[in-house]
Amino acid sequence: MMSQAMLTENNALTSESDRKALEFIEHVTIHADQVQAQVLSDILKRNAHTEYLKRYGLDKSIDRESFKQLLPVITYEDLQPDVLRIANGDKSPILSSHPISEFLTSSGTSAGERKLMPTIEEELERRTLLYSLLMPVMNQYMKGLDEGKGMYFLFIKSETKTPGGLVARPVLTSYYKSRHFREKPYDPYNVYTSPMEAILCPDSYQSMYVQLLCGLAQNEQVLRAGAVFASGLLRAIHFLEQHWKSLCHDIRTGTMSERQVKDECLREGVMKMNLLAPNPELAELMERECSRESWAGIISRLWPNTKYLDVIVTGAMAQYVPTLDFYSGGLPLVCTMYASSECYFGLNLHPLCKPTEVSYTLMPNMAYFEFLPVCRHTTAVSPPNHRLQLVDLADVRLGDEYELVITTYAGLYRYRVGDVLRVSGFHNSAPQFHFVCRKNVMLSIDSDKTDEVELQNAVRKAAEHLEAYGARVMEYTSYADVSNIPGHYVLFWELQHAREAALPLPLPAYVLQQCCLTVEESLNSVYRQGRAADKSIGPLEIKLVESGTFEELMDYAISRGASINQYKAPRCVKCAPIVELLNSRVMASYFSPKCPKWTPARTNWEPLLKSL
Repeated sequence: MMSQAMLTENNALTSESDRKALEFIEHVTIHADQVQAQVLSDILKRNAHTEYLKRYGLDKSIDRESFKQLLPVITYEDLQPDVLRIANGDKSPILSSHPISEFLTSSGTSAGERKLMPTIEEELERRTLLYSLLMPVMNQYMKGLDEGKGMYFLFIKSETKTPGGLVARPVLTSYYKSRHFREKPYDPYNVYTSPMEAILCPDSYQSMYVQLLCGLAQNEQVLRAGAVFASGLLRAIHFLEQHWKSLCHDIRTGTMSERQVKDECLREGVMKMNLLAPNPELAELMERECSRESWAGIISRLWPNTKYLDVIVTGAMAQYVPTLDFYSGGLPLVCTMYASSECYFGLNLHPLCKPTEVSYTLMPNMAYFEFLPVCRHTTAVSPPNHRLQLVDLADVRLGDEYELVITTYAGLYRYRVGDVLRVSGFHNSAPQFHFVCRKNVMLSIDSDKTDEVELQNAVRKAAEHLEAYGARVMEYTSYADVSNIPGHYVLFWELQHAREAALPLPLPAYVLQQCCLTVEESLNSVYRQGRAADKSIGPLEIKLVESGTFEELMDYAISRGASINQYKAPRCVKCAPIVELLNSRVMASYFSPKCPKWTPARTNWEPLLKSL
């Protein structure tokens, strides 16, 4: 046990640490443009002799204006040949003067596969720095968070190696496996209920069971609960719904089910925490609360001292806000930071705001940021490698929307991230941004991102199963159904007989089920991993709707002001009245009969390497 004197000393040290962290935030946001200029200068100087910058003459002219004039704005497809050379073992300084330490696999996809984002060892320091600022900000709004623990459901995902021997893995897996996370010094504001062995366990089922068991065993100490994404926390609740009786037995007896947890390392990690002792009172609480017909407020009922939920609820995760409110009893939903595989960007300096009002302050020291103005009312698209007119961080305008473009220490130069942001305010001279959307993404349940072209190709392949029955897909649309956990994709199909404009012939159920599976098999590896391995996405569903449904959909849109000359059926719908209209016309519904194929590692790099 820690003595009162030691606790007092720790609190004093923490307060001093908080003060320094807040002063740092103030300094870099007051001097945002100067910090940005220095960041760009540092990046260009250190990487001046890389092949990429030499290619555009930046080894001779490394000032800010030359950078803007000479370097193109790029997408991943422009960068991919250089990335694949590194992946194949080329160790020359192509993008960065510092050795590429690993690849971070982005949840965005290219040609159906995760994008490989090069990174360097020191980027872990920057990520760790941003994490260190989160609790000092939160402590300004909520006191006493050092008097308990955080129940966070954190998991690693599979990793692979490129032909050149570099590890390729998701950014959070990289961070959780790093010494910065595993060996971080004691901080009373960052004590978790889960043992490190559970977070680093590759078996997500056993990991989830242990993390829930430990969280329940320490239920009165939990002051905040969370996961990276809102969907992740809801998966934990769904797991609890399925396994609460086994967890209740373990709590009651002070044991750990050998059937549920076979991993010896995991079992030892729990035992080291000395958490498990017979607790009939807690078991009775669990049995009483989990047996209720309604699980409304279950988080607050099982973890009564929880002050807020720490989850991302911006972007695609906003669809989970009502469900989180239901299970938590209305606890505050806190979004703390904005980050991606390419770069960690910034912080939410007003963490207790409503989910719809979340804005992030981009920290000027993390990378060099530029902004491509977005015109929301035009279909014109400029080629990504044209000399586009970008705006600096200090020059964005309140209310305007921009696509984020970054230049990083690890070797991304004027790279289009694909996120659309709206300027919502300023903190000192640093702008604050509301996340609007991920460019071109239509459907998302968890970390998956499916765009219109990908969905269209998947539907086309699936529709081939109908040809033998003289039927075709006349129109279709989709939506992400998150009314159940896990959520799943829903496709509305209006079919037509190929020989005459009549209702489609009756089709065997297995044909439509095969259509569902073919769609899933045609989607990208991130989606397929969510279905097959992570179980974060449920089986895809096809709903057949009555003839004339899409004409009714057009009539509805026109009644709401759409132009009859410009109307086209939406490939994704989110508006509740439209979903209700479609559901009211459903004749039959079919689900994918099994998970699509997915392997945890790329074993054949040849298709990508051929492009070199």
